[in-house]
Amino acid sequence: MRNNSKRAKIQSTVTILFGARLGVATQTASTATKKVSAALRQLFAGALLVLPIFVYAEAVVPSAANAEATDPAKMGWMQGSPPPENRIIRFADGSYFRFPATRWSFSNFRRLMPTINVSRGLNATATLSQALRDDIDDIRFTPGDTSTSMRWSDSLLENYTDAVLILHQGKVVYERYFGVSSPTGQHGVMSITKTFVGTLASALIAEGVLDPGKLVTDYVPELAGSAFAGATLQQVLDMTTGIRFNEDYANPKADIWVHAKAGSPLPMPKDYQGPRSYYEFLQQTVAEGKHGEAFHYRTINTDALGWVIARATGKSLNELLSERIWQKLGAEQDAYINADSIGTPFAGGGLSVGLRDLARFGEMIRNNGYYNGQQIIPAAA
Repeated sequence: MRNNSKRAKIQSTVTILFGARLGVATQTASTATKKVSAALRQLFAGALLVLPIFVYAEAVVPSAANAEATDPAKMGWMQGSPPPENRIIRFADGSYFRFPATRWSFSNFRRLMPTINVSRGLNATATLSQALRDDIDDIRFTPGDTSTSMRWSDSLLENYTDAVLILHQGKVVYERYFGVSSPTGQHGVMSITKTFVGTLASALIAEGVLDPGKLVTDYVPELAGSAFAGATLQQVLDMTTGIRFNEDYANPKADIWVHAKAGSPLPMPKDYQGPRSYYEFLQQTVAEGKHGEAFHYRTINTDALGWVIARATGKSLNELLSERIWQKLGAEQDAYINADSIGTPFAGGGLSVGLRDLARFGEMIRNNGYYNGQQIIPAAA
């Protein structure tokens, strides 16, 4: 999230899709209008927020699989005391990150790995008004990559949806859960975590706690010997840093897997010489290109941003998410965030939240930071 020039685009965002490729896709009002049918435009005229959760990485989806065949409840993942051996999902062997086990694990990270709580506090829950509609499932639209129309409800199955909630003018008009998802459960939001971290950073910039023109090393001197040396906070926010970091999940030799190993809470082999935490990984990054020249999506920029925020405020990311967002939203339930072996929250993609609380956050963003009777994020952010 950028503090100034990106603001108009953020405010016009009406549709958020997350997790289909273990990342985030956002459509603004202008691009969304081109891709949906006249029926959808008529139904959702006005402010709209759509929050579906998908769980598969396309590169590892078996061609014969479909949503019904891979339903985690029907497959019996982790059911029994103990579960059958062929239905056990583990973090240690990597099975938690392989489809179709992901359809269970992405809703149960806390059962498999260390996490840190993001408390909702003791405040009253903010009411999400409902105006449920029974005509949405039958709406037909034509996806942008085909000439064949399909029903909305069928599209949810095609996309392996775990849960979906639609807010229209601040009211819930549609809410569905599939597989092991439920209104009381949390689901990993992967790179939407970056949106939360960017929102915190934008608020701190608006309040004068952070200066986007300062160098990252002004806040975290430990990065002076890394590829982040010479990069401004604004360049980290914009992801225009000149850093070598391959994030191709289909490439087993990509940097993202070294990063994942550094963030693993498991004991390292005795001969392991690599980084042993997210912070250590950031300190060992290598330069590639010049800062500020080009945008390149790199998760480690948000990891560095999380470190800057923690250092500038003296509080951990989970504490700030709780105090600055979760408690003020009147969240329905706690969130949590995955952590490495020294308890560092994974700022680039470790958050798990309840769907309704994500809707509350989205509604807050739609209303320029105002929600639950208060200005949670400064409008200037």
